[in-house]
Amino acid sequence: MTKDWEDRMAAAWATIDDYPEERAADFRAVIDALVAELPEDSPLAPFEQASAWDSTGRPEKAVPLYREALARGLDGYRGRRAKIQLSSSLRNLGQPEEGVKLLTPELDGTSDELDDAVRATLALCLSSLGRDREGLSLVLGALAPHLPRYQRSMANYARALVNP
Repeated sequence: MTKDWEDRMAAAWATIDDYPEERAADFRAVIDALVAELPEDSPLAPFEQASAWDSTGRPEKAVPLYREALARGLDGYRGRRAKIQLSSSLRNLGQPEEGVKLLTPELDGTSDELDDAVRATLALCLSSLGRDREGLSLVLGALAPHLPRYQRSMANYARALVNP
């Protein structure tokens, strides 16, 4: 993967809103063409394809590709994205418990700009399992640092939802 490839992939993703539902296959073809440039065993290939299926409303096609990407060793930032996206897709397919298992360890992982997305997606999975207090706690905890005031209070309220 080169910077040129990364730039072209980013440019392709920037156009996703130009493809209405009836042209979703055209968007996936653009992604597939870029993926075809990668080495055969690249973990990026199934990740990008999964993302394209997922973003065009086909989570059932995305799930096995996310799993393949992770099995091939996708890690770091993209690996974390794959876990978030896979968890969301699993939730949409009625398997939120698997999403919880995937994302819970991410709460203790290396912190980055995806922390809030991990918490939001995990909160949705928890809510789908009827664990709304835990989900709300995660969301409030993620929101608190972004508030102009009341950060400490909201963080305390978030903790109190699960540790009364």
